[in-house]
Amino acid sequence: MKTVLVAGGAGYVGSHACKAFAEAGWRVVVYDNLSRGWREAVRWGPLVKADILDREALDRALATYRPDVVAHFAALAYVGESVEQPTIYYRVNVAGSLCLLEAMRAAGCRRMIFSSSCATYGLPNRTPIDESHPQAPISPYGWSKLIVERMLADLGASEGFSSIALRYFNAAGADAAGEIGERHEPETHLVPLAIGSALHATPFTIFGEDYPTPDGTAVRDYVHVGDLAAAHLLAAERLLAGHESRAFNLGTGRGASVAEVVDAIERISGRRIERRIGRRRPGDPPGLVASGERAKRELGWRPARSLDDIIASAIAWHGAIAPTA
Repeated sequence: MKTVLVAGGAGYVGSHACKAFAEAGWRVVVYDNLSRGWREAVRWGPLVKADILDREALDRALATYRPDVVAHFAALAYVGESVEQPTIYYRVNVAGSLCLLEAMRAAGCRRMIFSSSCATYGLPNRTPIDESHPQAPISPYGWSKLIVERMLADLGASEGFSSIALRYFNAAGADAAGEIGERHEPETHLVPLAIGSALHATPFTIFGEDYPTPDGTAVRDYVHVGDLAAAHLLAAERLLAGHESRAFNLGTGRGASVAEVVDAIERISGRRIERRIGRRRPGDPPGLVASGERAKRELGWRPARSLDDIIASAIAWHGAIAPTA
């Protein structure tokens, strides 16, 4: 049986990837300190509760389970927080990744799927953004992801590491079976925040209405978390087949503005959302929309779910865990 060690597998995208791997017949091992993940999201294999910076714990986990592939999700992921506290982002996201890579090298495990981000592109000079677009992050979070991509490329050249960097655009939605969904503390993501406002009749703040976009609110490419999970499975199979290291954008190629997403949540939930306007958040570009042609061509990956599917699944999950009655 093939084994995947999922660093950060108790988190949002990581837990959905765990389910996809398990359903495909893989043995799944989660490595997570639960600082921002959830124990109840670990459902498809054992949990090694330990920190990404704990080299001894990493060595033990890799020696015990001898994974064929490591899927690396363990990171801090708030753009605004990274601007305010850059040092913790470089410590966890960069130094933690280096610790994991050194442990993998010592264990003889040389295949990694890396959870990267469209934040590595910074302010786009063209859209849709393909993988040849210059990478010039505008936040410490984006830089932390790009530095790890660089480390992987260098290890590939010097020591034969094989890696796939998956640059997510905006992950959203929930598991179709309702077992797991999007949950962060504190919550900063658009879809769950707007759904919470709809379910609980609380005001929702739109950060910036003066962007150079059709309606003045920021535009993003929203991709269902289940589609992202499927891409990780395809990436693992690609690594096992011996293909070269590669980076892939994961997005739909269709942008939606913040106002359009809130409109859709109102329509699908049947509830009005009171909107307030706040200042732009530091580190937020006006628009990020992917070209997914490389992933389609080389991974065989195509996002299967629409924005309405994303929102409906998220409303179902949030409604189940936070009833309004």
